[in-house]
Amino acid sequence: MRDLGTEGAMYDDVGLKKAIEKGVVLGPRMIVATRAIVAKGTYGPRSPSPDVELPQGAEEVAGLDELSKVVRSQIAHGADLIKVYADYRYGPNGENQPTFSQLELELIVGIATSSGRKVVAHAGTAEGMKRAINAGISTIEHGDAGTEEVFKLMKEKNVALCPTLAAGDAIQQYRGWKKGIDPDPQSITNKKKSFQLALQAGVTICMGGDVGVFSHGENAKEMELMVEYGMKPIDVLKSATSTNADVFGYGNKIGRIKKDLFADIIAVEGDPSSDIKNIRKIKLVMKDGVIYKRE
Repeated sequence: MRDLGTEGAMYDDVGLKKAIEKGVVLGPRMIVATRAIVAKGTYGPRSPSPDVELPQGAEEVAGLDELSKVVRSQIAHGADLIKVYADYRYGPNGENQPTFSQLELELIVGIATSSGRKVVAHAGTAEGMKRAINAGISTIEHGDAGTEEVFKLMKEKNVALCPTLAAGDAIQQYRGWKKGIDPDPQSITNKKKSFQLALQAGVTICMGGDVGVFSHGENAKEMELMVEYGMKPIDVLKSATSTNADVFGYGNKIGRIKKDLFADIIAVEGDPSSDIKNIRKIKLVMKDGVIYKRE
């Protein structure tokens, strides 16, 4: 599980990861980002009073000096990667706007890369995506407003897309959309189009649904939507295993059934390469050669 920000829980993701590794609690292998980084004044929660500053869901910074300190601090606290918000909904009318300059993003990537870590970027606008891609980040999270030009750039720079289809789908249903009955909201139509553009451009696609926006344990929704939006089931299965492992920098440890890799294996009833919904019919879960579920 790649966790891209604790949303106010400080470094609890590192604590949970260590507890799992020590056998104190059962859990998945974790790749953690700790607090994530946001430009001051862009994120939330926001107070209705301008005189009250609320604790933020990520670590706020203003300027290059603060950025440098924060990246190094998160690394020191146990971050496996650095997460940055390249844009967010803080425009004059709440519209999505880029947050960090090209120079600021390059500084983040430079420090993280020197430590052997990757940087991933929340980005939904074309400009926010461009800045992050050109700065050298490894993955774009969401990419809702990606264009043909932007996805071609991602392909050229070998930047992967984690489209988080299930998050957008869930949000619209929370807002009253009756899926399968009502017409698709414009955001869903747009997402289908941008996802198709990414596929056509040959962009590497990761599997990650922004679970938490929808219920944990329902992660398979993302895989089902990836197929619904145009991917072949076999390619979705690769995204969730070997592709994710390679993109995240763990391809020499996990993601494949191969000699000298960790024996992390699931078995399902039916063939998910013909019907992706079969991925939910889990019969066996093995982690590092130890069986945790068998039916």
